Amino acid sequence: MSDIEIGPGKRARAAYSFDEIAIVPSRRTRDPEEVSISWQIDAYKFDLPFVAAPMDSVVSPATAIAIGKAGGLGVLNLEGIWTRYEDAEEQLSAMSKLSGDDAIKKMQEIYMAPIQPTLIKERIAQIRSAGVTVAGALSPQRTSEFHKVVLDAGVDIFVIRGTTVSAEHVSDKIAPLNLKKFIYELDVPVIVGGCATAQGALHLMRSGAAGVLVGFGGGSAHTTKKVLGISVPMASAVAEVASARRDYLEESGGRYVHVIADGSVGSSGEIAKAVACGADAVMMGSPLAKASEAPGKGWHWGLEAHHPQLPRGNRVQVGTVGTLTEVLTGPSHTSDGSMNLFGALRRSMATCGYSDLKEFQRVEVVVQP
Repeated sequence: MSDIEIGPGKRARAAYSFDEIAIVPSRRTRDPEEVSISWQIDAYKFDLPFVAAPMDSVVSPATAIAIGKAGGLGVLNLEGIWTRYEDAEEQLSAMSKLSGDDAIKKMQEIYMAPIQPTLIKERIAQIRSAGVTVAGALSPQRTSEFHKVVLDAGVDIFVIRGTTVSAEHVSDKIAPLNLKKFIYELDVPVIVGGCATAQGALHLMRSGAAGVLVGFGGGSAHTTKKVLGISVPMASAVAEVASARRDYLEESGGRYVHVIADGSVGSSGEIAKAVACGADAVMMGSPLAKASEAPGKGWHWGLEAHHPQLPRGNRVQVGTVGTLTEVLTGPSHTSDGSMNLFGALRRSMATCGYSDLKEFQRVEVVVQP
């Protein structure tokens, strides 16, 4: 990819968002019923290729169970409302009534309550009792402190998620998390992110991650680009990390690391484009926050929104479009790509003649700026 000179001594690469690309149909089509969109990571197989983002507005123990039964993977935020308050529903109800400029400040106050290890165990046990795959997430800063509690509680998949996660964090004040050593000592698959470059992804893959989250600062509730100036257009980011996956597959002698697009995946068309760029699955927040069962009650926010020193997210009113089932697999009552997300993915693949996700990663795309 050619560089562009933006001034003397400074060059930049051209990069593309999902809005700037389109999928090109091939000469062959097939029936949607003959298309498989199942996805497997480690020993865990899912009918739908998506991970529900660990956001309090999206995943509660109840919705994690519902998502699991629907064919996806719900990841509980283990440093959120559900592990800070016994009466989490009461806190979420109060947050849904916040308004005005003080909303973020009041959210910061609510999230000042300490994380309770006993609640981590209780929430994980509740999900496990339903017989679905159990996944929980911690930020890199909290992983060392709480990971033993999480593992003892019986999590199946461990997620380490931050704005960006590196395998070489440098700090003069605290001992950084040794990601490679940490993952090596665990008995469960670990999904790590975000990242947006081949070099960053390769470091995470070499650390032993089973999956890598691609993206930072691109979600609908994030203001990371405005606050920190950090963002990478997702089409280019996913394609670049997918290229790193190919390099690592050869380097490691056949170890496949899953690429999960995390950010700017707000509609069914963007899910299809993410897979077309090389993603194995997507991590979604705002589309699921629009389900009637979502704990955010029509509002959506992430961990960055209530950061105690530097909030980098908004509390966004997304409303409700339908039930969780309607959002995921239909039927849809809208034409804006907000419902029947995976029925649309299946139809996109069928229109282009592909029978499974890995085949669809090879579909032709064009730039349409």
